[in-house]
Amino acid sequence: MRVLVTGANGMLGRDLCEQLSISQHTPLATDIAMHEGSAITPLDITSASDVLRCFEELKPDVVIHAAAATNVDACERSPDMAYKVNALGTWCVAAACAKMNIHLIYISTDFVFDGKKTTPYTEFDTPNPINHYGASKLAGEKAVQQVCSRYHIVRTQWLNGAQGKSFASAMIEMAKTKSEWTVVVDQTGCPTFTLDLSRAVISLLESHMYGTYHIVNRGECSWYEFAGKVLEMAGIRGVTLHPIPASQWVSPTRRPAYSVLRRYVLELQGLDHMRSWEEALEEFLMQRKILANSN
Repeated sequence: MRVLVTGANGMLGRDLCEQLSISQHTPLATDIAMHEGSAITPLDITSASDVLRCFEELKPDVVIHAAAATNVDACERSPDMAYKVNALGTWCVAAACAKMNIHLIYISTDFVFDGKKTTPYTEFDTPNPINHYGASKLAGEKAVQQVCSRYHIVRTQWLNGAQGKSFASAMIEMAKTKSEWTVVVDQTGCPTFTLDLSRAVISLLESHMYGTYHIVNRGECSWYEFAGKVLEMAGIRGVTLHPIPASQWVSPTRRPAYSVLRRYVLELQGLDHMRSWEEALEEFLMQRKILANSN
């Protein structure tokens, strides 16, 4: 299949393109951010005419829409930007897919929920975002649902990948210069590794079971627990972590206290094959080491 990926220069986009090639598909990489020498087609998802022109030229069978404004604090400070990219941009992509009868896979987020539950959210729970990032991504979901007939909405969370900036990478880098730091202890989710997410998304390419899916690694933890496990598995000693409540973390954005996603639709279909986040973290650390040694 010819699979167009938006946001192909991002952490998830890079893994998607690599895994598509490994799976014998043809990745069509697009992004607004261009790097010299990269084989990426420029695409501004907020321009309906640019999106349609690009899709007509590349003729994809499927579009994986991974491009987004993901800086949560920036979205809170500039909601117009958040809605332009995450809502209007997704609307433009969905409209082009509808016009050309293209299967769309839209990457969404756990931030569509308010975090007031104490058990994992399923695809059948009602979204109620508490910040502009979550609200703009939910607006993108609604655009997909209203415009497209063939779509998968994939909600995920706490993404980490070896080919981009992530929490796990930040912890390792900080350990080189700092012997102690504070980490939020009262926000719970599931670290999800972009390699695993990419493989699961690719498995949906030929699925006619359209609708909304939660795709995350197994398990749950706080940011504090995650940071501790990163340092432990990376063999980093001599770093002290101090747990703090989210109320003491300087940020303009309210975040859900508990936003663990349950892969309920995959479970019901007997298709839940995601491994634990700890197992995935081990491979992430190996992959990151290999990339560092190759540079």
